[in-house]
Amino acid sequence: MTIERNEREDQGVDRRRLGKAAVARFAPAFLVLGAVFFGTAGTLSYWQAWAYIGVLLVPMTFILAYLIRRDPALLERRLRTKEKKKEQGFIVGFSSVSMLAALILPGLDRRLGWSSVPPAVVVAALIVVLAGYGLIARVFKENSYASRIVEVASSQRVIDTGPYRVVRHPMYVGVILMYVVTPLALGSVWAVLPAFGIVPGIVMRIRSEEKALAAELAGYRDDLEQVRFRLIPGVW
Repeated sequence: MTIERNEREDQGVDRRRLGKAAVARFAPAFLVLGAVFFGTAGTLSYWQAWAYIGVLLVPMTFILAYLIRRDPALLERRLRTKEKKKEQGFIVGFSSVSMLAALILPGLDRRLGWSSVPPAVVVAALIVVLAGYGLIARVFKENSYASRIVEVASSQRVIDTGPYRVVRHPMYVGVILMYVVTPLALGSVWAVLPAFGIVPGIVMRIRSEEKALAAELAGYRDDLEQVRFRLIPGVW
């Protein structure tokens, strides 16, 4: 499912204010991320962490610039974090535990020498992270209503272009690609185990989200018949 962009909404958004809000949200996040990586590793000599931060930061900068200029309404939706339903809040909390563990353990692994990942595998994992990011960016281009929380706007209309022709939830495919290989990109094998915890969290989120879309979004039930698979073509 993808949605046609509503240009009238963009006209009502203060781009300067939105840009400041985005910087205020994401700049500290990267500082915290660096503190977690280098703090748990006990050293700044951690090239995998530097490379990972770069792979996240550079494309994010371009995406933010694109959204501020071309689709500020979408960026405003992406800055929302408070879920409207308790069920979704629980699911987000469940997934956050797995993601937090997957980000903390690699530094400890680096410090204590629990495992070793060959540089070629680290680079391959970074490429997968970037590919997942690229898929998410493509979703942003197709779907102006890709909010961070589960909500349905009155102006939404279902269409099936881009990656939505293949699966119903391509953004979650990108998220899974990014997070499952993140531990390998950071040089840790053991941290892959908690990273896989994001998968059941996303499955639960999709089931809950589809209930809301089927109930509130006109045409979504028809889309369920046209695009049969949620995440993996031929599987689910």
